[in-house]
Amino acid sequence: MTTYRQAGVDIAAGDEVVRRIRPLAKSTFRPEVLGDIGSFGGLFRLGSERFVDPVLVSGTDGVGTKLKVAFLMDRHDTVGIDLVAMCVNDIIVSGAEPLFFLDYLAVGELVVDKGEAIVKGIAEGCRQAGCALIGGETAELPSFYQSGEYDLAGFAVGVVERANILSGENIQPGDAVIGLASSGLHSNGFSLARRVLLDQGALPLESTLPNMNETVGEILLKPTRIYVKPVMELIKEFSVHGLAHITGGGLTGNVPRVLPHGCLAHIHRGTWEVPEIFPQIQSLGQVEEEEMFRVFNMGIGFVVIVPSDQAGKVMARAKDLGETAFRIGHIDKNPQGTPCVTYSTGGG
Repeated sequence: MTTYRQAGVDIAAGDEVVRRIRPLAKSTFRPEVLGDIGSFGGLFRLGSERFVDPVLVSGTDGVGTKLKVAFLMDRHDTVGIDLVAMCVNDIIVSGAEPLFFLDYLAVGELVVDKGEAIVKGIAEGCRQAGCALIGGETAELPSFYQSGEYDLAGFAVGVVERANILSGENIQPGDAVIGLASSGLHSNGFSLARRVLLDQGALPLESTLPNMNETVGEILLKPTRIYVKPVMELIKEFSVHGLAHITGGGLTGNVPRVLPHGCLAHIHRGTWEVPEIFPQIQSLGQVEEEEMFRVFNMGIGFVVIVPSDQAGKVMARAKDLGETAFRIGHIDKNPQGTPCVTYSTGGG
């Protein structure tokens, strides 16, 4: 007699993962959550008394090839934070408060402890973002993924009052560009980083690089910063004209996404602290500087664009909220019209 288990799917393991992750998910619940984990759909009450004209903002993303490092290190309790960060940092760009999150975990073979560790990270990310983990899916796909490997995807939904949507249309020449520090690579550029450090450089994950106190593996697995709570406070307290999440494409590719026609962002290199991992990658891989800025965040994980006369207060408040902020540039007119980023070296 042939069983599902013999075909590679362990229903009992799936049930045990659900049992273990239920309290993790419930620790993230907000008062608006209805029901429990395990239902066919997650229920969330959008209180109409809070809003005049609410608009839902959604986002989805994954962790990418950073997961390869987690596989090599057999450490799985932080990639869930990355997953949440990549989604919620995107939706707050519109000024939206993240409400709830769902995850999708696909594995070749479900290992209960590993599945629990992954969801533990997702729950931690949700707590940092203030959103509820109200559901998800764990799919066991034998022969589809190699042994020990898995993939992660996440889905976040937030809400913003229609009148308060941040579209970037208020950005104008003279505005200040404030950068919030990243924790390192975050979750982008790992195909290049792994090629340089692990393939070309043949660096063991337990080794250390010059001028760095952490191992290569620890640096690569450092979780993506979640900017939700400080950014939402800045939106409440200041005249924020625009926001940008600096992910794949770096400052070069992401800041123009929020600029209106006829504007460019002029960024002054050298006005912020670049984490040591970036010059190490550049040197070891002989990567041109323009390519570095096109691929990596280079130490700036989020951008806040405000009127110039508010820049100092915004930076001071960001520091109070636990962020390291730098005035990295300004908005200028662009005679060519198409939004873009230009660079110079040093302040100004």
